[in-house]
Amino acid sequence: MENQKTMAPTQSPNKNHKDIPGNPSTATSSKVKLNDRSNGKPLRILSEEDWAFWILNGYVVVKNAVPREQALRTADFLWEFEEKDKNDPSTWYTAPRADMEMKELVGTGMVEVYNHQLLWENRQMQRVHDAFEDIWGTEKLWVTVDRANLNFPIRPGFEYKGFIHWDYDPDTKPQNVQGVLALADQEDENMGGFQCIPELFRTYDTWKLTQPEDRNHFKPDVTGFEDKLVKVKLQAGDLLIFNSSQPHGIRPNLSKDQVRIAQYISMMPAEEDNEDLKQWRIDSWKNRIAPEGYAFPGDPRKWEQTKYEAAKLSELGKKILGLDKY
Repeated sequence: MENQKTMAPTQSPNKNHKDIPGNPSTATSSKVKLNDRSNGKPLRILSEEDWAFWILNGYVVVKNAVPREQALRTADFLWEFEEKDKNDPSTWYTAPRADMEMKELVGTGMVEVYNHQLLWENRQMQRVHDAFEDIWGTEKLWVTVDRANLNFPIRPGFEYKGFIHWDYDPDTKPQNVQGVLALADQEDENMGGFQCIPELFRTYDTWKLTQPEDRNHFKPDVTGFEDKLVKVKLQAGDLLIFNSSQPHGIRPNLSKDQVRIAQYISMMPAEEDNEDLKQWRIDSWKNRIAPEGYAFPGDPRKWEQTKYEAAKLSELGKKILGLDKY
């Protein structure tokens, strides 16, 4: 345990996420385009079938990206951090600790922890990095500093709707991807988890012509796509990567007693010359600082600063943070 007072960060995260979703620990869109495989580099993790699926559907599942035991250990930590007992549902339903500006996320189980050792151990797994290298076509990647999720079954007073949204305006053709690491088996479609609409991902350019000019660019009208909704099944340790132009969301947990548990992990091409962003990222890791933004309220208890030490990083971990150059 470390009770040492932490220094306030001298830099700020990406300002583009002040009023919109998306993670401010990396750029909104990369100057490097997503991999079209024109550079001739062989795939490291994805098979040719995986690649074809990715291009067609805008998402792909990487099996066993993290060892199952490691994923389950991370899940146990999240229960501890949230002060809840996984075997006692009476402890699950509590008022949020902080106000969430992005109201659609209220009740969906976001866990405001960002820099714990276990989260970093998952981020710095070589197989996780190599999967994102396939998607981007470069090894020079930074990982997002992101949180986790404990999504409980809906109960009276703790309801939420399964909403579909984008974190980045698809009209801008964002060169960006996002990712979810399963920390528990999510094979029951009723238990919540990731949902998306690949059909809308594929037909966006023609679909938008049918929409009003004043439409919400972050929350689509999904009329006509109700039967096209895909509920992705995952096992603990599986990594889901999806294109940021993919309409997606958390589906309602309609199960009796199953909890969807996940960690959000993504990578983008490193911006090693962006000194402000790099310094913020290093401060975030060193001082356990949460991102600030529309969807990120942080933990008012400040447990990361008072209960846990800075995570130990591997050689790869130092690079995906920005502490070391590639």
